[in-house]
Amino acid sequence: MDGLNVNAAQFEKLLTGDKPVLVDFWASWCGPCRMMGPIVEEIAKEHTEIAVAKINVDEEPEVAQKYKIMNIPTLLLFRGGDIIKRQIGAISKSRLEEMISDL
Repeated sequence: MDGLNVNAAQFEKLLTGDKPVLVDFWASWCGPCRMMGPIVEEIAKEHTEIAVAKINVDEEPEVAQKYKIMNIPTLLLFRGGDIIKRQIGAISKSRLEEMISDL
């Protein structure tokens, strides 16, 4: 695994784990996605109670399609394999922390 970047198989394995999973769907050509990258990485370091992953929609289009990702960045929060929160567009770190705070 390259840092937080995962492929489809690694992602499915994360979803079956014990921790809630925060996923950042992104692409290298997307400006707002590049802004979110460092924020998502900070969250991963600071919140070890959750699993954090990034999925490049250009490299894993079938995963993006499966979860109906129409715009990027899109952040999905999973618990028990189910989506419990969806955030479309770039957000601040404090807003992202609010998103995961009630886990």
